[in-house]
Amino acid sequence: MDHRKLVIIPTYNELENISDMVVTVMNLPGNFDLLIIDDGSPDGTAEIVKSAQKEFSTRLHLLERKGKLGLGTAYITGFKWALEKGYDYIFEMDCDFSHDPKDLIRLYNAIKDRSFDLAIGSRYITGVNVVNWPIGRVLMSYFASVYVKYITGLPIKDATAGFKCYHRSVLEGIALDKIKFIGYAFQIEMKFTAWKLGFKLIEVPIIFTDRTRGQSKMSPKIFKEAVLGVIWMKIKSIFSPYRLNQIG
Repeated sequence: MDHRKLVIIPTYNELENISDMVVTVMNLPGNFDLLIIDDGSPDGTAEIVKSAQKEFSTRLHLLERKGKLGLGTAYITGFKWALEKGYDYIFEMDCDFSHDPKDLIRLYNAIKDRSFDLAIGSRYITGVNVVNWPIGRVLMSYFASVYVKYITGLPIKDATAGFKCYHRSVLEGIALDKIKFIGYAFQIEMKFTAWKLGFKLIEVPIIFTDRTRGQSKMSPKIFKEAVLGVIWMKIKSIFSPYRLNQIG
């Protein structure tokens, strides 16, 4: 059976990367469709996607939003679109090639037989596999996951990872409109919620290479949201048990 697969990539000012990323994903074996969610990039990112749609009209899709509305809301929009269109496996991925597109195949293979429901591309499951990051950022990222595990019990070594493959049942089971966070805390909240709902998570080792083109979107505000958000998630889980979203 040929499962329908959709890669979701939020973009903001990715003119330097978007064309190469589209061509790379379109040429992967396995027929991955691609949904770009662009938050009003002033550099013309969306126009590049529209141009590429002439060649990949049935597999390349674009949703344009007015202004920077946040990573989390972009993915929620994409998840709802994917479920509505009937995709079986839905991927999260960055546009800057810090995530190797070839690893989409490995993430899919990890859960295609349904032994697991969510595959996480992990930088820390086999040591520290990060290239081109300053040591301060490596330590911040690594110990953020240690902190998440200590506070919440989430049994994941890379809690902030943004390279993932969901089976649609996970996204159907999560009440997407109740996801609170929009920055890096969004990545933690989605994993924590899936785990609390009883879905099976697996980490797949990847090598993360920091972007060589374009600007990073990381900021102190995003990091603060993640630190405080983890505490909120833990408290909420104690007083308001997670329940599967009722579909239909």
